[in-house]
Amino acid sequence: MAPFFYIPFLADASVIELDADTSHHIAQVLRMQVGEPLYLTDGNGHKIYGQLTSVAKRSCVVQVAQRTVEPFFGRNVHLTVAPIKNNSRFEWLIEKATELGVRSIRPILTARTEKQRLRIDRLKQISIAAMLQSQQVWLPKLDEPISISDHLMAMKSSRHQRLIAHCVDAERTDLSQLVLSDEVELLIGPEGDFTELEISQALEAGYSPVLLGATRLRTETAGVVGSAWLRLQR
Repeated sequence: MAPFFYIPFLADASVIELDADTSHHIAQVLRMQVGEPLYLTDGNGHKIYGQLTSVAKRSCVVQVAQRTVEPFFGRNVHLTVAPIKNNSRFEWLIEKATELGVRSIRPILTARTEKQRLRIDRLKQISIAAMLQSQQVWLPKLDEPISISDHLMAMKSSRHQRLIAHCVDAERTDLSQLVLSDEVELLIGPEGDFTELEISQALEAGYSPVLLGATRLRTETAGVVGSAWLRLQR
C-alpha cells in the first residue's frame, strides 16, 4: 500500500505543497520519486490519494487524484490515565491506544502520580506515527494533563458511560459483563493506584468500578487491555 503522511491542514486544492519535514522524509529517507502514489490525512477523517509531481528535500508537491471522508467506526473510547514515571512505558501506551483507535487520551494528575510534567508535543508525534503506521485517518485528541478533581468535576455533566478501574478490594464488575454504550470513558490510575478518597469521589461523579481481569496490571497494561476490550467488544 502507498505510504501515509500526516498534514494538519489539508488545503481544498488540486495541488498540495507539503511542509519541509514531510518533504525531507519523502525525499531523503524514503527516496520516493516523481509519479509515486501516496496518501495524506489530517487525522480528522479526511483522506487524499495522489501522486508526487515534484520531489525536493524541503518542498514536495502532490497532485490530488481522489478525496474521501472516512467515517469513524466502532465505539468511541476515551482513555483517561495517570502518567507513569517511566517515559518509555507511557509512550508505549500512547502508541498502542492510538493503534487501537481510541478517540481521546487525557492524562490526569492524582495524589500518587509521580510524573507531573509531560512533553505533550512528543506524545503527539508518537500518536501521529502510530496512526499512520496503522493506516488510520482519525487521530486521538491528546489533552494537557489535568488534576483528577478538575476532571471529575468536568465529567459530572457528561453523557459518557464512565468506568473506573482500581485495585481496591471492593465490589467491581468484570468489564466483560457490562452492557456498553457507544461513548465510554475508562479511568486508569497511577502506579500505586488511586487513593480511597479519589475512588469515592469518582463513584460520586457517576463512575462505575470495573475489573480488568484476574491479575493486577501495570498502568500501561491496564490502559491497553481496557481500550482493546472496549474498542473490539460489540
